[in-house]
Amino acid sequence: MHIQSINPFNGQPIKTYTEDSPALVEKKIKIAHKAWFNWKETSFKQRSELMRKAGSVLGTQKEALAALMAKEMGKPLKEGIAEIEKCALACDYYAENAATFLEDRMVKTDAYKSYVSYQPIGVVLAVMPWNFPFWQVFRFIAPSIMAGNCGILKHASNVPGCGKAIEAVMVKAGFPKGVFQNLLIGSKQVSQVIANPLVKAVTLTGSTEAGQKVAAQAAGLIKKTVLELGGSDPYIVLEDADLEEAATICANSRLINNGQSCIAAKRFILVREIEKSFTEIFKEKMSAKIAGDPYDAGSDLGPMARIDLRNELHRQVQQNIRAGARLILGGRLPKDAKNNAFYAPTILTGIKKQMGAYSEEIFGPVASIITAKDTKEAVRIANDTSFGLGAAIFTKDRARGEKIARESLQAGACFVNAFVKSDPRLPFGGINQSGYGRELGQHGIYEFVNIKSVYIG
Repeated sequence: MHIQSINPFNGQPIKTYTEDSPALVEKKIKIAHKAWFNWKETSFKQRSELMRKAGSVLGTQKEALAALMAKEMGKPLKEGIAEIEKCALACDYYAENAATFLEDRMVKTDAYKSYVSYQPIGVVLAVMPWNFPFWQVFRFIAPSIMAGNCGILKHASNVPGCGKAIEAVMVKAGFPKGVFQNLLIGSKQVSQVIANPLVKAVTLTGSTEAGQKVAAQAAGLIKKTVLELGGSDPYIVLEDADLEEAATICANSRLINNGQSCIAAKRFILVREIEKSFTEIFKEKMSAKIAGDPYDAGSDLGPMARIDLRNELHRQVQQNIRAGARLILGGRLPKDAKNNAFYAPTILTGIKKQMGAYSEEIFGPVASIITAKDTKEAVRIANDTSFGLGAAIFTKDRARGEKIARESLQAGACFVNAFVKSDPRLPFGGINQSGYGRELGQHGIYEFVNIKSVYIG
């Protein structure tokens, strides 16, 4: 079996890789398990030195790694460089804080001594997507490996070069053999890896459907999972918002990574009195973005990651138009659609509950505008979805925005006057069909450790 990467900018093949055989996958898992017995005994000081080195390697290679992302999945170079810098930040953050997060916690009981200890669990499988091919992986690597686990990666099949490059970064940083390995496999081999008794847990970032399959198998084997799945993130704009600022932030959030982000803004819920004014400004902001060669420094947007994904996005747009949505920007295939994966920034207005764009995830540069009569209805519409990853609200009254974000919006991350983003210092994850568990922050490092009670009578 082979895995082939294709450049979404021109449709040309990049490289063909030979898929790891089941026997080779089995061998790599055994290597990881063997490495774990030594790695879990290392000090936090040793782990930190290597993790900081990984961050340094990322920093020195950021231009080359960004170019690799541009080639394999179409990310503009400036966004790719920012992604690598964020990975380095995560490495440094956990190198600095893991020892404190995982130190024993004394608990006063009737015992002579009792405390909570945090111990690594072993080999953890990461099933990762193509949209942020380095960041998604390093936000797993940094906390899990600093906790004393070993990691194996099944990366998306359209970014095999990124998977190999990540392993190369870890090797160059000096991590012992087996602490982190890339598995060059397709989706059909994932169940074999999960079933291996030496694999103790699974983390997956991807579609809800993929999460359901992985979670179901892991549950049958009583293995821990963390799932970061899809989202249909609502952005509420209230009547007292700074419309220029809100429209700028909303356009940037909708179009980051060409709209291919679980936490990109998807649904824009506008209170009626500012609907027209905001929509005009928002359309200007969306129209101003320049699509082009991801290697060109002037490009704001590259192509989507694959032609089939672009075609599916266009099908969704057309379906919503047929259902009554009004197209006010974009929504058309490029002239050379067979040879590239471009899709222009698109805006749909007049979205109603019976339309797909009202609550489903649209993974690409398409904005759905929904009108609400007041704040109460806007919040109700925001929560009227099966997802719950991120949400944002725009208002000049910060206290009002904070109250709505904290108490009313149903999502794992709620932002006021800012677009939703992940940060190494804050826990990240969703509720409902957006998944469960948390990555990043202090909470993220606890997902793959044995939280052990120790009692001395």
